Amino acid sequence: MRLADLHPNLRLRIGVGFVQRFFDIMLVPLMVIHFSTLYGAATAGMMTLVVALATIACNLVGGHLSDTYGRRPVLLAGEAGAGLGYVGLAVAASPAGGSDGVVLYVLYLAASCCAGLALPASEAMIVDVSTPESRTAVYTINYWSVNLAFMLGSLVGGFLYQDYFFQLLAAAAVMTCVIFLVTWFCITETAPAGTVENPRGVRSALAGYVSVARDRIFLRIALAALLIRSIEVQISSSIAVRLGEDFTPQRLIGFGSWELTVDGVNMLGLMRAGNTLLVVGCALWVGKLFGKLDERRRLMIGIVVFTAGYMVWAVSGDAWTLIAATVVVTLGELMNAPVKQTLLANFVPSRSRTKYMAAYGLQVRLGLLVGSVFVTLSAVVPAWGLASVYTLFGAGAMLLYHSLFRAQEARAAAVPQEREAEAVR
Repeated sequence: MRLADLHPNLRLRIGVGFVQRFFDIMLVPLMVIHFSTLYGAATAGMMTLVVALATIACNLVGGHLSDTYGRRPVLLAGEAGAGLGYVGLAVAASPAGGSDGVVLYVLYLAASCCAGLALPASEAMIVDVSTPESRTAVYTINYWSVNLAFMLGSLVGGFLYQDYFFQLLAAAAVMTCVIFLVTWFCITETAPAGTVENPRGVRSALAGYVSVARDRIFLRIALAALLIRSIEVQISSSIAVRLGEDFTPQRLIGFGSWELTVDGVNMLGLMRAGNTLLVVGCALWVGKLFGKLDERRRLMIGIVVFTAGYMVWAVSGDAWTLIAATVVVTLGELMNAPVKQTLLANFVPSRSRTKYMAAYGLQVRLGLLVGSVFVTLSAVVPAWGLASVYTLFGAGAMLLYHSLFRAQEARAAAVPQEREAEAVR
């Protein structure tokens, strides 16, 4: 599937999502560094935690509002708020604005909350205008776009922060305003018919999320995704700690008298950069390569390959072995990531789609919590012990996804029977 074959809304949302993630990935670490410089690391950590919790709350609110009023109004409100927030940030960070830390933080909090409000509607819109047959290809393209934004945003932010902080914020302000205009003039409503008839108010919102929490199939989807996420975050937690503390500096390559020696921190950077570059360079090609493979087989093989790569990352101290494992991890990631999203999209009910998307997003935050726990465990549990836990997580995810494919097949088989019964009546 080519990008030109997609629904116009899909093309726009993938493009808009790329720009939003580019600036998000570029600015979030820079804002943390900026607040750390102003108030110290401990205070900056608490400020960042408040932003994260507020964003989660806004995700949940946005999920309810999008199921009640439609996708487009919530997108417009969230993007308008984010645009105004970044305009305020740019003004406050300008030489004339004085760069007051409190003002910057309040505006950053407001912009993050508005972006969080719009996120479930944006994700639901992708499901609204795609079909079960096209979703794996759509999510492959979207996954490639996200990783390209990650790579470019990290590079631009890292090189320009010191001398161009105000200019980066000004660019974000301009682009978020452009995104609002694109949504206003080009994005059409995609919510399924009858969505706006959903009950309104706080009580209905709470009741809606209670029903999500009672959906056993959805809980299996979320738990399986959390198990995979819990493995994935180890590169930023326990594996990062191990490399920083235990990795012996070693010669990676050499030409004549010149040689490149890497320590643990260098190695971590090479692994993360290599993973991102491989995703950006190979995602669309791998998508075509495995496009005709049965989705169940693709997901299961992908999880096995992904988990095996992380197990090598967890225990190896050889630079070239770690680099080879990076290729293995990336291959597994490219095989399983789009299929996971497709399964989610196939199971969520249309009338509550954005609530489900918002609730599913919680597994990202919970995965970060698991990563923090593993940092503590790494002080007392040997590397092979943590690698064994990765195996359990991967096996658990495979069992859950296997049950979900069976449920999907049962649901597909039930549809013709229901139609026959209706015809008889």
